[in-house]
Amino acid sequence: MKLARTPQTIVAPDSWDDITCGQFYRESIELALLPWWPKLFGFHLIKVGALSAEIHVTECAIAHQVNVAPHGDNLQVIADAHQLPFSEKSIDACLLAQTLSYSSDPHRILREVDRVLIDDGWLILSTFNPISLVGLGKLIPRLNKKHPYCSRMFTQMRITDWLGLLNYEVIDQTHFHVTPWRRNKGKLNKHIPMLGCLTLIIARKRTIPLTFTPMRARLRKASVRRTVGATKIYRR
Repeated sequence: MKLARTPQTIVAPDSWDDITCGQFYRESIELALLPWWPKLFGFHLIKVGALSAEIHVTECAIAHQVNVAPHGDNLQVIADAHQLPFSEKSIDACLLAQTLSYSSDPHRILREVDRVLIDDGWLILSTFNPISLVGLGKLIPRLNKKHPYCSRMFTQMRITDWLGLLNYEVIDQTHFHVTPWRRNKGKLNKHIPMLGCLTLIIARKRTIPLTFTPMRARLRKASVRRTVGATKIYRR
């Protein structure tokens, strides 16, 4: 297994238009997220990455939405995803649409997101599935130099392991296909879902409280007391 961190410079696209069939990928992600947006509540939602900024989330109940990326259009904050300019536990939800796919250190991005998310905050991320036709494109010369085939691809199991180390609960995880040749505008294809080219993971940050629990203290085993008079020496 290759290391997640790489010294190579990863050039991320500025728009879905820079990716082959990119608009179909974007529409598929938007369609898959429609049932989830009404379930999110809070004050602040950040969309990290230029591709995340183009995801329409009009159905989300969180009104204040901030687009964060080092370059691109329609950005409110210009910053690197590896160093988010937000204070700890100040964000209610975070969207990472293909952000890990164009990162030289995806672990660092997840740690940064974990730092700024509140307890029970929402993390929504999507990546390209290496076990798919898109993954096979990485093996074809010349084609593997274009988007999305030149992106980094991680298996669903590997990403869930990373989230588990950060104490995230995976609420939902799925693969789905994008079939632009049918002009279906991003409708999900349910045939052989494990080979779908896109992976979508919905997770929540869980924090174990380290507070004192009186009830547990009462249930502790009582210490053995010394028997009264057992060590005394009596004289006549």
